[in-house]
Amino acid sequence: MFSRSCISLLELASGDMLNFPPTPRNLPRLMTTVRGIMPEIEGSGGLQSPPPPDCCEKIIVVANFLPINAQKDVNSGKWCFSLDEDSLSLQLTDGFPPGTKVVFVGSLKVEIDISEQEVVSQKLLEEFNCAPTFLPSDIQKKYYHGFCKQYLWPLFHYMMPMCLDHGNRFDRKLWQAYVCANKMFADKVMEVINPEEDYVWVHDYHLMILPTFLRKHFARVKLGFFLHSPFPSSEIYRSLPVRDEILRALLNADLVGFHTFDYARHFLSCCSRMLGLEYESKRGYIGVDYFGRRVNIKIQPVGIHLGWLQSALNHPLSSTKAEQIQQQFKGKKLILGVDDMDIFKGISLKFLAMEKLLLQRPELLGKIVLVQILNPARSTGKDVQEAKRETYMTATRINEAFGFPGYEPITLIDRDVPLYEKTAYYSLAECCIVNAVRDGMNLMPYKYTICRQGTPKMDEALSLSSDSPRTSTLVVSEFIGCSPSLSGAIRVNPWDVEAVADALNVAITMPDVEKHLRHEKHYKYISSHDVAYWSRSFFQDLERACKDHYSKRCWGIGFGLNFRILSLSPSFRKLSIDHILSSYRKTSRRAIFLDYDGTVVPQTSISKPPSPEVISVLNNLCSDPKNIVFMVSGRGKKSLGEWFSQCENLGIAAEHGYFIRWSRKSDWETAPLAADVEWKQIAEPVMKLYTEATDGSYIETKESALVWHHQDADPYFGSCQAMELLDHLENVLANEPVVVKRGQQIVEVKPQGIILKDLLQTKSFL
Repeated sequence: MFSRSCISLLELASGDMLNFPPTPRNLPRLMTTVRGIMPEIEGSGGLQSPPPPDCCEKIIVVANFLPINAQKDVNSGKWCFSLDEDSLSLQLTDGFPPGTKVVFVGSLKVEIDISEQEVVSQKLLEEFNCAPTFLPSDIQKKYYHGFCKQYLWPLFHYMMPMCLDHGNRFDRKLWQAYVCANKMFADKVMEVINPEEDYVWVHDYHLMILPTFLRKHFARVKLGFFLHSPFPSSEIYRSLPVRDEILRALLNADLVGFHTFDYARHFLSCCSRMLGLEYESKRGYIGVDYFGRRVNIKIQPVGIHLGWLQSALNHPLSSTKAEQIQQQFKGKKLILGVDDMDIFKGISLKFLAMEKLLLQRPELLGKIVLVQILNPARSTGKDVQEAKRETYMTATRINEAFGFPGYEPITLIDRDVPLYEKTAYYSLAECCIVNAVRDGMNLMPYKYTICRQGTPKMDEALSLSSDSPRTSTLVVSEFIGCSPSLSGAIRVNPWDVEAVADALNVAITMPDVEKHLRHEKHYKYISSHDVAYWSRSFFQDLERACKDHYSKRCWGIGFGLNFRILSLSPSFRKLSIDHILSSYRKTSRRAIFLDYDGTVVPQTSISKPPSPEVISVLNNLCSDPKNIVFMVSGRGKKSLGEWFSQCENLGIAAEHGYFIRWSRKSDWETAPLAADVEWKQIAEPVMKLYTEATDGSYIETKESALVWHHQDADPYFGSCQAMELLDHLENVLANEPVVVKRGQQIVEVKPQGIILKDLLQTKSFL
């Protein structure tokens, strides 16, 4: 059963961008963030029963491209489709539980005429379980080639758009196209989803705001997201003008996955620094508390599909090609590089390292060859063309300087090389080098290791004994995602050309026993952590992250891309204005307690005195003889007394109840505590020490307490210092009659036993 989208594209993008028919919609319910009034999302406010456990699970895999190859028959004019076995979206299904139905949502790599879209959609859904998203050509260009490839991709790879020659600056129209495209992908998901039962797994930076669209419609949708590119440090990410929108969108997922801890750490740091969120690890699982929901963080590098790679190794053409390569480079050691043609792969730096090696070791001339396979560029642009030109110029110069008849130190292969041919090169390479200056994962070292393990057919083609020890050596950049998992590789800084040259020398001169041990270590890890292991692990964690969906109450708050779900315990009940008014009118005695900071005045307000409107409201409440109104605050009695001097009948509890005044004419009453404040002489020097060491922190001195504030300090450093200060104060004040506690960006020391209720009871009020 298909459902229709209910969100208008006009909510998030300008109308002049949308030259396609809008999805039919119902009027959305109004979302509000008024304190105490939280309207429910339809069907989500109350507790619901989970779906029947015996239903067949369905997983919707959403990626920019479908795992489909499409080609139009020239004679018949009909479209022919086949599964793309090289697609990660298809390979990851091996890790799903048996019997799981998988539906793929994404776009095709070819443009389909609008008159053919309905027929193509039906065919793909029936034959391949694929639901295609057809993006208008102008949206596709601005979304994919514009915002994704020319802005997000460089930024996530640490390239700032400092000038127009090096990356594009932020363009609001490209961002609107990105939003529109994500909205269209979400609409397609909503056509095929059963929100009570299905799981949704969204992939990569192309679709980072899609979780918000889905969460806005289905509060309890089971939603996972995995980022396949690096996530930059907060210093880089914070330059993104739409940084908050993207962060909040990712936090609308239940599980967010990254290849490495570094990428996850950068994401968590951004959440902390830009959204003020805290994260913690519980029993080995990292999570972010986001409006009552726990957003789990998954760190798991993706693997390769062993069967797919081994079948390519066993292809007859692979053996034939291996024999040709063996003959072509007879008597030479082969160093292999396989990279996409883009600016981050460090290909020219790799060539410079090869040049340095030949200069340092002239006896290697004629004995080693670097074969560099250039995969077709995934994006177009001036930077890619410049990188390609530099690659050719560097290779030509080195070959002219060190080559001679019958020998070129660098062999450049610039074409679309089929997999069977790549496996032949992998099988024969003495060393494999990945020299990227920044890369998400890069599975090339994994493929190389598996191919070096060989198969019976390839062994036969290369005249290798089946029981001969297998060897391989890897030189990998420390800036790529697979580096942490390859503990036997030689890690290098790609910018240090001499160090890379030394690493290549070590790799090709390493004893066979050492090569074998390193190979065995890598092969054991790679073969056991394949793509099925990765997807199975992610899905299991997604199930775990969603298990509490039906045990909490959910409300939607916020507009547009600021939408999020407020999740509260089952015992929570919404404040009903009608109920409050009814109770208010019926009772003959009322106690009204009001918090000051964050309630009467905004938490972010610099001007702390109450506004005239607040004074007027308070006076109206206090004028009713049935009301006793108290302003409760941690602030001192002097400032509170001055600010509310116009409120004659307002009660004030200053310093959290240490001082009480029942009205303006009353005297201040002090809590019945020991007057001994000698502990301040111990605590204050310690706090001053941390204040001097923590820029942005300060001490608030009260008559009853000392408070160390760090809200203006660096979030991470301030939090660390607060933990240290808390421990320090607890030790030095262990024998004093005080309480040391940590609050929201504060560490406070105050006397034991200040309880507002006890003071009020002295007036026989409660």
